Amino acid sequence: MEEKNIIEVRHLTKRFKSLVAVDDVSFAVREGEIFGFLGPNGAGKTTTINILCTLMRPTRGRVILNGYDVVKQSNQVRQSVGLVFQDPSLDIKLSAMQNLQFHTGVYNVPRGVARKRIVKVLKMVDLWDRRNDTVQNYSGGMRRRLEIGRGLLHYPRVLFLDEPTLGLDPQTRAHIWEYILDLRKRLNITVFLTTHYMEEANVADRIAIIDHGKIIALDTPEALKRMVGGDVITLTTDDPEAAIAELKGKHGIEAKQDSDGIHFEVPNGEKFIAALVREFKSSLQGISMRRPTLDDVFLKLTGREIREEAGGEAVLKRAWAMRQASGGKGFH
Repeated sequence: MEEKNIIEVRHLTKRFKSLVAVDDVSFAVREGEIFGFLGPNGAGKTTTINILCTLMRPTRGRVILNGYDVVKQSNQVRQSVGLVFQDPSLDIKLSAMQNLQFHTGVYNVPRGVARKRIVKVLKMVDLWDRRNDTVQNYSGGMRRRLEIGRGLLHYPRVLFLDEPTLGLDPQTRAHIWEYILDLRKRLNITVFLTTHYMEEANVADRIAIIDHGKIIALDTPEALKRMVGGDVITLTTDDPEAAIAELKGKHGIEAKQDSDGIHFEVPNGEKFIAALVREFKSSLQGISMRRPTLDDVFLKLTGREIREEAGGEAVLKRAWAMRQASGGKGFH
C-alpha cells in the first residue's frame, strides 16, 4: 500500500530583511508517523513550524498539510492541526472540564458535539475521575496529559508537540510517551515532535535535523546513528587545546569539544584506548567509550550541543493566540 504524505514542504524559504531564517527547505511527513524535527538555537526550526501552523507566511515555496495549502487555505489547515506548547498554557484556577469547555468555545465546536468530545478526551487521558478538580491540584504529568488531550479536541490530523515532556521526571516522561504512542496507534494521527531530549527523539520514525536554515539530515534514528561511524570516545583533560592538537597530529582525528569533554569516533574503540593511554602526552583525567547516540549525530552534524531554544515556544504560543483572536472562526 502506497504511503500518503500528510505534510509536503517544497522549497520553503523565509526571509527577515537580510536574514534567511529558512533556506529552500523541502521535506515530507508521512501520514501516521512520528516525525522528529531537531535543530539548535536559530536553526530555523521554530520559523518552519510557525509556517506549517499558519502562524507565519513564507517568503517563497509551498506547504501542503492534509491536502490544504497553508497560505491559501489557512482555515482548513488550522482545523487539521493540534498544538501542545512547551510552556504550560492551562488555567490552573479552573477544573479540567472547565479548561476544555473554554477551548471548545474558542474553536467554535458546537455545544452538543463539544460535550461528547470532552468526555471522550478526559477518559482517553485517564482524567475523567479528576475532571472537576482544579488544575492547580494536578501533578505535572496530569497537566501535560490534559494539554495533549486539549490539543485533540477538534480531531486534528497532525499533532504538533513542542517539547512535550520538558521538566518532567523520567518516569512521568515515560508514561506520557506510552500515552502518545497509544494515541498514534488508535487514532492514526501524525505527530510532529520537537525535543531537546535526544533519547526521546528515538521514538520518532524519522528525524529531520535543521541547521542554518537548511535540512542537513533526514532519516531514521538508527540510520542517523550509523553516520557517526565506530565507537564514541570521550576524554577529559585540563588542557583541551593541547589534547585536540595531539589527536589531530598523531592520529589524524578531528575531535570536538563540549561541556562533557572531548569527543571523537574510531572503528575499534577498545584497541584505540589501550594505545592512547600508553602514548598520550597531554594530561588525561578520564576516558570512556560507548556506542553512538543521537546526541553524537547532532554534535557531528552541527558542531554544537542541542540547547533549549529560549523563547521559541513562547513565540509560537503568542502567535497562535493572536490567530485565535483575529481569525478564530476557522477553529473547530
